[in-house]
Amino acid sequence: MFLKTGEGQIAYETNGTDKKRAIVFIHGFPFNRSMWNDQVRLLSRNHLAVTFDVRGHGESSEGTGLIDLYVDDLFALLDHLGLPAVTVCGLSMGGYIALRGIERDPSRFKGIVLCDTKSPADTNAAKLNRANQIRTILAGQKNQFADAQVKTLFAPESFEGRKAAVEKIRKIIESTSERGLVDALIALAARMDMTESLEKISAPTLIIVGDKDKVTPPAEAEAMRSRIHSARMVVVKGAGHLSNLENPEEFNSALETFLSDNSL
Repeated sequence: MFLKTGEGQIAYETNGTDKKRAIVFIHGFPFNRSMWNDQVRLLSRNHLAVTFDVRGHGESSEGTGLIDLYVDDLFALLDHLGLPAVTVCGLSMGGYIALRGIERDPSRFKGIVLCDTKSPADTNAAKLNRANQIRTILAGQKNQFADAQVKTLFAPESFEGRKAAVEKIRKIIESTSERGLVDALIALAARMDMTESLEKISAPTLIIVGDKDKVTPPAEAEAMRSRIHSARMVVVKGAGHLSNLENPEEFNSALETFLSDNSL
């Protein structure tokens, strides 16, 4: 399904029917909504599970990439679906979108799940790294960019134990347009520091992180947990930056328990 916007369209899917127990999943960079398939199959039995492609990814139209504009798309989708408040689950870039969203309008969040993400803005070194990634992409070396991403994203054991997930992500990255990749990298480099707003979060919060995550390591997750009132944190064993794909059993158990315990 598609939501028409001023710049094009946002591709989305809904599974399940219970709008009172709606959960919206936001994928990371540079993936698409299909990364949440396991979680959607599980939760759609008792929830309305919503996934969408962030602009420039998957089947959504390309468009100027800034985190605030991604939040605009999220809120527009919630309005379109008649969902005034939901639980939001975001991984990596999806977590950045969720954090900015709850800062802008906390009334739209019944709960928030922050997966393999962090609150600070990019350091200067990180911004320079993103500039180098843009150079690689614009030089027509998207496959090299995909190879480098996969090596960074996954835990070493996932290359043997989760080969299908590794190849799935590699193909998704390679299929994402150059403009989509570049726009998102600019958005990530330009994002605001959300650290000071963490103490204002009152919605039930779950933080999930892979124990082998090199991109946003457990220390970053703990830093968020210490600032968010009553936040719960789960470290997923044997997982890198894509904990929902690398150890879905442990990830799903943590997510289900959180939703059940908070009647979400």
